[in-house]
Amino acid sequence: MARIRRFLPHLVLGAGAFIVVLPFYWMFLTSIRSPAEIFDVSLWPIPKQFDMAQNYGRAASQVPMLRFMLNGLIVCLGILIVQVATAVPAAYALAKLNFPGRKLLLTLVIAALCVPIQALALPLFVGLAKLDLLNTYFAMMAPFFLSVFAIFLFHQSFRSYPDEIIEAARMDGFSEMEICWSLVLRGSLPSLAAFSVFSVVAHWNDLYWPMIVVTDINLAPPPLGMLFFSDVESGANYGALMAGAALITAPMIVCFLLARRHFIAGITMTGVK
Repeated sequence: MARIRRFLPHLVLGAGAFIVVLPFYWMFLTSIRSPAEIFDVSLWPIPKQFDMAQNYGRAASQVPMLRFMLNGLIVCLGILIVQVATAVPAAYALAKLNFPGRKLLLTLVIAALCVPIQALALPLFVGLAKLDLLNTYFAMMAPFFLSVFAIFLFHQSFRSYPDEIIEAARMDGFSEMEICWSLVLRGSLPSLAAFSVFSVVAHWNDLYWPMIVVTDINLAPPPLGMLFFSDVESGANYGALMAGAALITAPMIVCFLLARRHFIAGITMTGVK
């Protein structure tokens, strides 16, 4: 019984990992199969006939896949930079400064986490249309410049920063912005890494908002680009479609693997008081 109890959590976690990884494995397997084997239910990693070069060649040549990925990079980095620039000072103020209405503002931040982007889509679209900003990078980025999730995440991390160090820095003549960016944020780099992964993955995979504000294929981010590719392929060549999906998924997997230690540490730090 002791051995069973010891290995049961590993078996449960292994089963969960298998369920999570299986769609990605099936996507890659489909991307290297020939059309005759696309609907083969076998999970054997070596297909009878490789069609990898043809599938990935179509995905890279029939639509500007590199352009889609460049658009996604521009949008994700633009959103991330502004989100960090606005969320860090706000989180520092809520965590370390005493001023009237601080608890109310924190309550509003938490309440705003419950508001989905779909609820704001119509007024945002109308406003951007009246300003003639549709079909621009700004239109894809603007609704996400202020992230209440980032404010909450950094607030939870900044709370654990010692007040004594902040008081000593004030006595040494540091301004509040210098304390915020040079001291407090530097001590919360794992939280910054964790939020960066959350933000980049979320907006790299976002289809809903770009599909509303972008109709120009030259501005399409990866998920919207896959829709254009599906139209070109008429939805029939699943090998090429899965090859395109694999191409736009690979950067996110690499991003997470590179930042996984900081990501885990950042998530852990947010629960430390």
